[in-house]
Amino acid sequence: MTAFLNWLARLRHSFAPAPRIGDGDWQAMLAASALFECLSAQERALLRELTSRFLARKTFSAAGGHELTEQQCLAIATLACLPVLHLGFDWLAGWREVIVYPGEFRVKREHHDERSGVVTEGEDDLIGEAWERGPLILSWTDVATDLEHPFDGFNVVAHEIAHKLDMLDGAMNGVPRLPAHITRRDWIAAMQPAYDALLRAVERGRDTLIDPYAAESVEEYFAVVSELHFSDPTMLHGAAPAVSALLERFYGPPDSPGNTSV
Repeated sequence: MTAFLNWLARLRHSFAPAPRIGDGDWQAMLAASALFECLSAQERALLRELTSRFLARKTFSAAGGHELTEQQCLAIATLACLPVLHLGFDWLAGWREVIVYPGEFRVKREHHDERSGVVTEGEDDLIGEAWERGPLILSWTDVATDLEHPFDGFNVVAHEIAHKLDMLDGAMNGVPRLPAHITRRDWIAAMQPAYDALLRAVERGRDTLIDPYAAESVEEYFAVVSELHFSDPTMLHGAAPAVSALLERFYGPPDSPGNTSV
């Protein structure tokens, strides 16, 4: 009976009307970062609707002694909805929780070497993490920095939401669930050669425009270039023009000071 009541409560919550974001709060949110300046009035209205639904459907909690405020929740929700502005809210399905730390957080890792079979344990300091069907975990310090400096090549929320999109089809492999106008062949034809070129450059010790961390795996490459799509699209276009064009088709035009498409 308890399980049924919990299920019924979740069902009612899923159909509850999204809370309205007050005009003052929304205008303050948009004014908090130049990231939103290039959005059209229609896109801002749609982003507000998506953000309201995010606040209604997701739960927020603080960790590591962080004091979470309503304004911080609004900021994170807005940033999380920006990547799905042209995709739709259902692309954020499959998970419910956002956990916010004050800054970097430490996690334990197990690494399995496929060649030797050896498993080693260690700890990593992270600013963001996305679990399959689990929480989105963020450092508030880094979220706030991304809002203050939106075009410096970093956007931790966009990076982690890219991972969430990658998980939607059940396999975290650098190929997210795709909209009807993009085929899997289109995706791989643009992404794979660019990833392979970055990997070769990193292995040879060459300097790269794209963060070498993107060479860790195809899924990290997708997350890093997604981050760049929102935070430094000009650099991404110069470094990987085919990837830049593909992400414009996937996410929509980047919102940067030089963008005049809206």
